[in-house]
Amino acid sequence: MSATVYFRLLIFNLLLIVGVGAGYGQTATDSVKATIDGLFTAMLQSDSAGVMNSFAPEAVLQTIVEKQGNVRVQTEKAEDFARAVKGFAKEACDERIVYDVVRIDGDLAIAWTPYRFYYKKEFHHCGVNSFQLVRLNGRWKIQYIIDTRRKTGCEAIHP
Repeated sequence: MSATVYFRLLIFNLLLIVGVGAGYGQTATDSVKATIDGLFTAMLQSDSAGVMNSFAPEAVLQTIVEKQGNVRVQTEKAEDFARAVKGFAKEACDERIVYDVVRIDGDLAIAWTPYRFYYKKEFHHCGVNSFQLVRLNGRWKIQYIIDTRRKTGCEAIHP
């Protein structure tokens, strides 16, 4: 075997070992975070297909809204949310999260993520996301999100 062929086989095998090892190094928690991070990356890129790829079929998105002391829950379909994201300029919607809690039991996961939302690089609001994820066909998908939104008190929930 020539030195060139031997060298190419050696490089290929090293890359294969590193690639396989990297896959084993990812925990279930990392996989849950990757799904959520993928949603926010898609939002930042105005990528409606990427947004939809983050969600399970029949996903539910809800926001707790308070107006004049009255609290209600506003519900939105994932398809409507993805369509809205597509209408924004790239990098207009920048939601910055911190993972406070991630818990997993079998094919169910939760994540609690305080956040700050920036629109066109200006602070817009903050709050907390509560995610419920389900593992479908070996991949984590967001089944449910409920969030809070406010413009004050952000320092208390997001350092």
